[in-house]
Amino acid sequence: MFGNYLIGLREGLEASLVVCILIAYLVKTGRRDALKPIWTGIGVAVGIALAFGAGLEFGSQELTFEAQELLGGSLSILAVVLVTWMVFWMKKTARHLRAELHGKLDAALAMGTGALVATAFLAVGREGLETALFVWASVRASSDGSHAPLAGVVLGLLTAVFLGWLFYRGALRINLAKFFTWTGGMLVVVAAGVLAYGVHDLQEARFLGGLADRAFDVSATIPPDSWYGTLLKGVFNFQPDPTVLQVTVWALYLVPTLALFLAPIGSGPSVRVEKQKATDEKAEAEAADPAV
Repeated sequence: MFGNYLIGLREGLEASLVVCILIAYLVKTGRRDALKPIWTGIGVAVGIALAFGAGLEFGSQELTFEAQELLGGSLSILAVVLVTWMVFWMKKTARHLRAELHGKLDAALAMGTGALVATAFLAVGREGLETALFVWASVRASSDGSHAPLAGVVLGLLTAVFLGWLFYRGALRINLAKFFTWTGGMLVVVAAGVLAYGVHDLQEARFLGGLADRAFDVSATIPPDSWYGTLLKGVFNFQPDPTVLQVTVWALYLVPTLALFLAPIGSGPSVRVEKQKATDEKAEAEAADPAV
C-alpha cells in the first residue's frame, strides 16, 4: 500500500503544483477572467485521465488470459519508461518549473481563450495520463484481491491535493528540488518492481520464455500472505519466487537508473566543457578589450 500511496502522492503533487502555479499567477496579475478557461482545461484533462484508467481496467477484462497478460506486461513496461523519463525531467526542471509555466501562460493569454484551455489541458493532461497508466500497472502488480493498493493511491492523491492547497495559501514551503529527488528515487525502486512484474506477465503470455526457471524461492521463509510478505509486496512489489529473467531485468534497471538519478546535477563532463568554454570566451573578451 505504501508504494501505491507514494505513486499517488508524487504524481498528484506534480499536477497540484502545476495547477497552483497557473491559478496563483493569474490571480496575482489581475487576470481572474482567465480562470474559467484554465479550470475548463484542467477538468477536461482529469476527465480524460479517468476515462483512460477506466478503459485500461474494464477493457482488459474482455480479453483472454494470455492477451490480458501480454497487454498488462507491455503497458507495465511502457509505464516504467514514462515514469523514469518523468522523474529525471522533474529533477532537472523542478527549480525552473514556475518560470517555465509563467512563460507559457503569458503566451496563451496573448492568444485567447482557446490557448488558455489548451495550456491547462496539456500541463495537467500529461501528468494525468502518466499517473493513470502507472497507477494501473502498479495496482495490478501489487493487487492481492483487496482494495488496499487502490486505497493507497487515493490517499496519496488526496494528500497531494491538500499539500497543493497549502502551497497556494502560502502555509507550506519545502525545497521542491530535494522533495522530488527523494521521492523520485523511491519511485524508481517501485518502478523496478513494476518492471519485473511486467516481465513476468510477458512470460505468462508466452511472449518471453523462462517461466519455469526460478532464481530462488523463499515462499516458506516469507509467505506471500504474511504481514511482512504483504508489506514487501506493497512497497517493493516483492515476489518470493521470481524467475531468473525477472531478477536480471530488475537489477539491470534499478542499479544504473538509481545511480544516475541520485548523481548530482552538473557532475557530468558536458558541464565541465561548458564551464571551460565560458572561461575561454571570457579570456578572449578580456584580450580583445583591455578595459573589460
